Amino acid sequence: MDDFKEFWSRNKGIILGVTIAVILLITGMRDLIIGLVLIFTCAFIGDYVYKNKDDVKERLKNFIDRF
Repeated sequence: MDDFKEFWSRNKGIILGVTIAVILLITGMRDLIIGLVLIFTCAFIGDYVYKNKDDVKERLKNFIDRF
């Protein structure tokens, strides 16, 4: 029983993540989850670009100049 408790405490996040992923795949909610992740990711990128315009502009210019 101690081995199981040690295994659970070491791998709790992995087990819960896999369980949630399996449930989402079975119920077909993956399209909704992918859409929400995409929306939030784009929102954070847009916010970062807006707040750091000059830095982003300089990095983008340097990136384009490499090609």
